[in-house]
Amino acid sequence: MPDTIDLKLLRALQAEPTLSVAELGERIGLSHTPCWRRVKKLEAEGLIKGRSVLLDAEALGFPITVFCFIRLKQHDRASMDAFEESARVHPNIMQCYTMSGEQDYLLRILAPSIKAYERLLKNDLLSLPGVGQMNSSFAMSEIKNTLDLPI
Repeated sequence: MPDTIDLKLLRALQAEPTLSVAELGERIGLSHTPCWRRVKKLEAEGLIKGRSVLLDAEALGFPITVFCFIRLKQHDRASMDAFEESARVHPNIMQCYTMSGEQDYLLRILAPSIKAYERLLKNDLLSLPGVGQMNSSFAMSEIKNTLDLPI
């Protein structure tokens, strides 16, 4: 479990993932070497999975966000594994979750247009392994989008 200094470090990295170790240490009150050791420890423990830059999908030509619920034809291990692997490697699928309830999966998909999503649906998504039913909803506007955890 992270201590108070680790949490300060994690908050600082969430706010500015491009900080150097020296800048990070300065922000949280540690010298370079102890700060570097803590970052390495948090990475080794899996608390830091990587560093990322949030890009503006709309500005980069992907203004359409689609939430797609998937129900598989069969619920055996091989079908689920095949679907999940295909979802992992598809470039337009940004997130994929297994779900409880009526649906098996929820996908968040980005597309450049409604027509492009229709092509993606017909050419790719319906061909994903094991897909039985799909239900798509289009986001009308984005209210909040963050990767920052409430630590």
